[in-house]
Amino acid sequence: MTTPAESLRSLARTRASLDGAEVTYWWSGSVYSWAPDEPYERLFGFEGVNVARLVHDAEDGPDSYRLLSREAAFYLDPATGDILESWRDLPVVHIWNDPANQKWRPFPVPATDLGAQVCFSLEIPLSYPSPLPVAQYPLHSAGDTYRALELFQFYAHREDLAGPAPGVPATMSWTRMSPWVPWMARGQRPGGLTYHCRGRKLGAYTEVPERTRAYIAGHHPEFARAPETWSEPNETSWTYFRRLHPPA
Repeated sequence: MTTPAESLRSLARTRASLDGAEVTYWWSGSVYSWAPDEPYERLFGFEGVNVARLVHDAEDGPDSYRLLSREAAFYLDPATGDILESWRDLPVVHIWNDPANQKWRPFPVPATDLGAQVCFSLEIPLSYPSPLPVAQYPLHSAGDTYRALELFQFYAHREDLAGPAPGVPATMSWTRMSPWVPWMARGQRPGGLTYHCRGRKLGAYTEVPERTRAYIAGHHPEFARAPETWSEPNETSWTYFRRLHPPA
């Protein structure tokens, strides 16, 4: 991994597979609230699935890729682990991000030598105009600018990366700091949410827990497969909420 292209190739084999095969990541964890002068609270369990395929991006050169993916994630009862349909008399809006695509160009991917393992770190600060302006969504928008911090870590064994396979086994962690999600109807109240999760690359989608596969099949079965073609823009919890509740 001495050049940006080699570094990206190693990340691509860890996150996906160079031969275009579908790759499923599954993760679970917790969602905590934070607000000034209030104790931290574990509001939800959390579970998610991302199904992706990697394709070469011929437009930008042989060392560039496009990751085509969909991801679904669910807010869980913190005690029972059941998928929630309501919370404090509010309907829960789960995460149905279609697409959740990325363009990858060669860059020196931050990597930490952990001995037998290598950890690839992606730290993504986000700041852009909110799809939910306060004037249109006073109960569901924290502000006119969406700000969040996404922190990913992908772990692969050095021995696997030294081999010829197009994709390698991997585990991952993900932390996000974000505003209150729109369906919580907290308006501009100070504070927000922290997501703390960990997971792994599965051998196949059928390894996703049966309860979760059944929920996806009953609501949006297309999320069991990766997209076939590139599309944009990406869906987020904020744009999905806007689609469900268009401004008057």
